[in-house]
Amino acid sequence: MVLAAGGFQAAQAAPAKAGLQLLAASAKVTVTKYGESPEAMLDLGVYLSATGAPFEVRAQRKSYNDPITANQLIRHSGGTRTKALPKGLLKDFTGFPKFLHVSLTDAKGKKVLDRVQDVCPSAESARVAPGAPAKSPYPVGCSGNPWTLGSVWGIQKGWATDATGDEQANAPVRLADGAYTATVSVTKAYRDLFGIPGTPKKIAVTVRTMDDGHGARPKAAPSPAPLKAGAKPAGNGAVPKGPKPDLRALPAWEIGIDHGEEGGAAPKRDYMAFSANVWNAGPSPLVVDGFRVKQDLMDAYQYFFDGNGRQIGYAKTGGMEWDPRDGHEHWHFKDFASYRLLGADKKEIVRSQKEAFCLANTDAINQLVKNANWKPDNTDLHTACGDLSSLSVREVLDVGSGDTYVQSLPGQSFDVTALANGTYYIQVIANPAHRLFEGDLNNNISLRKVVLGGKPGHRTVKAAPVGKVNAP
Repeated sequence: MVLAAGGFQAAQAAPAKAGLQLLAASAKVTVTKYGESPEAMLDLGVYLSATGAPFEVRAQRKSYNDPITANQLIRHSGGTRTKALPKGLLKDFTGFPKFLHVSLTDAKGKKVLDRVQDVCPSAESARVAPGAPAKSPYPVGCSGNPWTLGSVWGIQKGWATDATGDEQANAPVRLADGAYTATVSVTKAYRDLFGIPGTPKKIAVTVRTMDDGHGARPKAAPSPAPLKAGAKPAGNGAVPKGPKPDLRALPAWEIGIDHGEEGGAAPKRDYMAFSANVWNAGPSPLVVDGFRVKQDLMDAYQYFFDGNGRQIGYAKTGGMEWDPRDGHEHWHFKDFASYRLLGADKKEIVRSQKEAFCLANTDAINQLVKNANWKPDNTDLHTACGDLSSLSVREVLDVGSGDTYVQSLPGQSFDVTALANGTYYIQVIANPAHRLFEGDLNNNISLRKVVLGGKPGHRTVKAAPVGKVNAP
């Protein structure tokens, strides 16, 4: 990604004092719709740039009963000072709310869009000047997980982050094909808070439709090749003393009822679907390697590291199995988590059949814990879990990150067709068989209270808040 044209050159000519400013990559952009969809992402090529010094914000909450607080770390030649951001500024960890004002007029001058947008100040970024630092230490993306505890957002000095291309903060718009003019500016509250110049950016926008039935839609990039390691683990075959991962179960969320005819489940059945996440609070990563022993089986080994990241040992920790089903077709580690529905007396009623998992760093949960990795490598299943030709695979859950699974299929979700209305609990258990070696086994279980109602075929479910977090 290379920034060019109007906004870029203006930024180059400006004094390099510490601060933030808005850049436009080009005076013209083309927005493409595909097929019959009337909606398109309004990616205007507008960026937020840090000049003179990095821009860094750390947001956190002590518990789900506490509000989110945020501090800006201001780095200068004399050291670092902390500036507290206004109380109540952040309601979640998805970024700065109501940061950008975006308006759009058509060729006749009629305003067709006028809205304020959130901005993730740690989105995809790149250098804006040849002399800028070669790398950025900051995480990429903001967390949409309702159970996040701590986030780090940052823009490296001389870099810029994409302010309008983030789908999480930028809802699609309905636009007819044609020519438009976009005007983008930072809202006054943030201009005052961070000292951002108020000059708006104007971009000529062309909206077009392309037929995705003829190969017009860009194809996804191929997945990286899986790890091809040797047949024997390296290091000492024992569990050494020293730092270990700490797996913690988060409360279930995205809880709802799927009916057979609507959700592809068995006819005339009601299923309670949900999402669940197990994360690693550190201080050491969870690293599990599988080594092929049969056509569809691998032996699994957990690896251990000292405080400097040097491997100091390993131990056998169960196995991995090949999942040939469509949409999977990768290696699953057994006994990573277990999901159960408990009654009001907290005794098990239904157990999910989901028992094997492909580990990936799908969600940043707390980037402020000790040894948190702000840029984990494997962030989706296709980069983490190998294929049928893999001699071995490596699955990692890094410090500060969690792995979310959606329980939506029959057998994975809970069959509640015959259950009476009333109070239940969704139980998430990390490392249920204690096959993995951890520093603390006392925080591996979470409970989320739910109330089941309605009638068969029309069941309802309501989840209770956890502290101040009311994630359905």
